[in-house]
Amino acid sequence: MKLSLAIIALALAIPTASYAQDSSAATDGKYPNTFSSGSANVSPFTNQSKRFNDWSISVGAGVPLLQSADLTSIKNGNGKNLFGYSAYVSIDKAITHAFGINLQYDRGETRQGWFNTKNAAPDAAAVGARTQYDAISLLGDINFSNLLRRVDNHSPYRWALHGYAGIGTIAFRAYQKTSKGQTLATEIKPFQLGSMFMQAGAGLKFKINRRIDLEGRLMYVVTGDDEFDGGGMAYSDINRRSEQVSDNFFNATLGLSFKLGKHDSHLMWHDPLQEIYYKLDVLANKNQDIEVCKKGDADNDGVCDDWDRQLDTPAGARVDGAGVALDIDLDGVIDLYDKCVTVPGPVENNGCPVKKDNNQTAVEVERTLKDIYFNFNKATIRPESNSKLDLAASIIKENGGNYLLTGHTDIKGNAAYNLRLSKERAAAVVGALENRGVNESVLKSKGVGSAEATIPASASDAERLADRKVTVRFIESSEWNSIKKKDYEDAPVKKPVKKAPAKKKKK
Repeated sequence: MKLSLAIIALALAIPTASYAQDSSAATDGKYPNTFSSGSANVSPFTNQSKRFNDWSISVGAGVPLLQSADLTSIKNGNGKNLFGYSAYVSIDKAITHAFGINLQYDRGETRQGWFNTKNAAPDAAAVGARTQYDAISLLGDINFSNLLRRVDNHSPYRWALHGYAGIGTIAFRAYQKTSKGQTLATEIKPFQLGSMFMQAGAGLKFKINRRIDLEGRLMYVVTGDDEFDGGGMAYSDINRRSEQVSDNFFNATLGLSFKLGKHDSHLMWHDPLQEIYYKLDVLANKNQDIEVCKKGDADNDGVCDDWDRQLDTPAGARVDGAGVALDIDLDGVIDLYDKCVTVPGPVENNGCPVKKDNNQTAVEVERTLKDIYFNFNKATIRPESNSKLDLAASIIKENGGNYLLTGHTDIKGNAAYNLRLSKERAAAVVGALENRGVNESVLKSKGVGSAEATIPASASDAERLADRKVTVRFIESSEWNSIKKKDYEDAPVKKPVKKAPAKKKKK
């Protein structure tokens, strides 16, 4: 028992360990991606990968006997059974080992009543009938033997019990014969609402060889029509002999199934549980002991060399089930040597991200803030500047450092007004960056107005745009504490009002 359990556990563990990582080996010199998909040994299900045939053609012939009707085939009036004939042909498709679908065509003739219509009526009260029918139906096929077969039954699998049920359309011509002669009592055309019928039954199959099966079937056909037996109109004297509204009959047949395909076996004759238990029995009955880890574990990572995909794992490195050193952040530096295990970084910096020089950061932030816009003569930042502010904030948060933001205006206009406006605009930018998550302790602002403007007032507005800006400078810690958070007291900016020249009095 213990050997059996060990064999099963080993059979499950070996494939799992073999495909613990991506099934394709790394060829670029980097460690394989432990978290990638593709680790399962799977392939598309195509015609080339099939192991069993699943199509067949069946033909058969038999005897139909009307059982539930006003005129029946079984000892109806004269104590004799009247036998008709039937035949069928079907195209069969196995969906699984236990279920299939059959498209079937039936043709036959039932004989019922007091006498055989081939003979003359014995008296004036005797009524005989015969019904010729054609039917097409779609049947479900359940293989009960594959569902109910014992797993410890290792005997040859040559008998199978099948169950059938389905619906279709039936067309028939019912003839009635009396002492006055024979007449066509009822005719139903196919593919009409009133021509629907159903049938169900069972069949016992015997496998003659891998290509041919012999089958005996007994089907019960529910016609859904009270006139199928040849009794005439629904309210005729004959059709009032019994209260049922459907004339039904048994159909016993003997037939052959011809299995199609290139494989040795058909899907309906395959029992997957029997195959699994047979293979387990073979393993359990082996006498020799299974030697695990034949090649040893050269790198001492706890994974046998038989399925170790990285035979030179450094000592102390954590590995996955395939013996490959783990690299959690997938930056090409295994966790053993990675100084920043959860954050990707270059190999030359031991797997940690490289921070930029703070002065370079100041240049990038200033370049980003170059295109921000304010409302005219106000310190209110316009909405179209939001994306620039988002980028500037992310640069500062990523690289750290203390920065002074300085507001500038062009030389045109009142100097005092320009100075105040530059201070407020620089402070507004600082506030916008802090609203985006930048620490309040790393940003300060000031304004210089037009003191550092270089473009003359006579230049065009487009040319003077170069003087209207916010500059950014990295400040060392020693100097930082001596700078105020902002260089003005809160008060609204007032644009200076020019006095109109006094009007000269008229003499």
